[in-house]
Amino acid sequence: MREKGILIVVSGFSGSGKGTIMKELLKQYDNYALSISATTRNPRPGEEDGREYFFKTVEDFEKMIAKEELIEYARYVDNYYGTPRAYVEEQLEAGKDVILEIEIQGALKVKEKFPDTLLLFVTPPSAEELKSRLVGRGTETMDVIEFRMNRAKEEALEMDQYDYLIINDDLQECVEEMHQIIQGEHRRSFRNAEFIEHMKEELKGEKVYVTSILHRLNESSK
Repeated sequence: MREKGILIVVSGFSGSGKGTIMKELLKQYDNYALSISATTRNPRPGEEDGREYFFKTVEDFEKMIAKEELIEYARYVDNYYGTPRAYVEEQLEAGKDVILEIEIQGALKVKEKFPDTLLLFVTPPSAEELKSRLVGRGTETMDVIEFRMNRAKEEALEMDQYDYLIINDDLQECVEEMHQIIQGEHRRSFRNAEFIEHMKEELKGEKVYVTSILHRLNESSK
């Protein structure tokens, strides 16, 4: 009996290192699939349909919304972005653990629709370290960094909505910790209802079988 995969949502502050953790997780283990989003924006040079994104027209995307073919979606800078349901379900049925890297509001919407979703939140060990990492990128102005820090204050209010916190202090330790959490999640009893029922039925039959053997042994000893 092939085990079905788990739907996992990973969120975190900008600068928490969640993207790097995802890359390492996928590189080191082969039982994960990173969900591919659909978008209405134009492909950038080097991007391919079905690899970076599923590129859609606005009309096609809105049809997907109407048909409830998206797990979640949002609109940013005049473009739609969303998670196609079919791709995710296909990977889960194939036994892959599917990871969605999305922001908090999207994560909570996914949890609402799919209560069995595992929510993981990535954070640096301190606010000071978060700011240091944002400054250390060297790619953003102080105004942008302050905006991201203020956004982090708002996001921190929802951290307790997540199942686990991943404190990113050491990359390899974080990757291993995330992998172990997900693997442990597979053994949760509510995810193994079919196996539990199968075991119950087998044991019912086993009781009859043992009784029959004892009866035969008693008969033969007379």
